[in-house]
Amino acid sequence: MKKTYNLFFITCLLLLSLSAVSQPPPPPSNPSTTGGNAPVGTSGAPVGSGTLLLIGMAGLYAGKKVFSNRESTEEKN
Repeated sequence: MKKTYNLFFITCLLLLSLSAVSQPPPPPSNPSTTGGNAPVGTSGAPVGSGTLLLIGMAGLYAGKKVFSNRESTEEKN
């Protein structure tokens, strides 16, 4: 019964999030200051290096967890 209640609760939360209304997008920037008619949201922020850093750190963390898990398994045997 508790499992059914939890599933129902999570489903309701997901359905409520689908009907959420967001704010309208900001007005386009002044073309004279951006050097052209750039689409909204393209400010030229470097996202790629942050993504690579995040993936690298996640890989190091996963490697540490695997290494420590392997060590603890060998100590038990």
